[in-house]
Amino acid sequence: MFLYSQTNAELAMPKFKEVRHLSASIDRAPAAVYAYASNPANLPAWAAGLGQGISRAGDDWLVQTAQGPVSLRFSPPNEHGVLDHTVRLPDGTEVYVPMRVLANGAGSEVVITLYRQPEMDDAAYAHDASLMQRDLAALKALLEQQA
Repeated sequence: MFLYSQTNAELAMPKFKEVRHLSASIDRAPAAVYAYASNPANLPAWAAGLGQGISRAGDDWLVQTAQGPVSLRFSPPNEHGVLDHTVRLPDGTEVYVPMRVLANGAGSEVVITLYRQPEMDDAAYAHDASLMQRDLAALKALLEQQA
């Protein structure tokens, strides 16, 4: 018989973070959506939630936001539609953001996962979700306009 003794900190920690999967169906081929969305230089055109003024900083990208400079590190280029990125906030907190471009019929589905951070109240979590959904809608509009 195997016994596992949890510490008080482990008992107080929730098993899972609250999560929302946000998505947009885009009438463009997955390769075209991935090619555009995977280029960080394109972020200011559709990801207003991240701020403006993106520039390269070694392996990272820096974005100017109202809270100060935020750094972004993206997953390496790949053929699987993976657009995961880590956001480093001005206070040093790192937030992992899974994002995928999936085939959906002849078009694409872009899915982004929003994990609720420990300090987020309901209003802040809802606000972040609305910003991300707005960014996905902007990406959809931009790419479908280019078709």
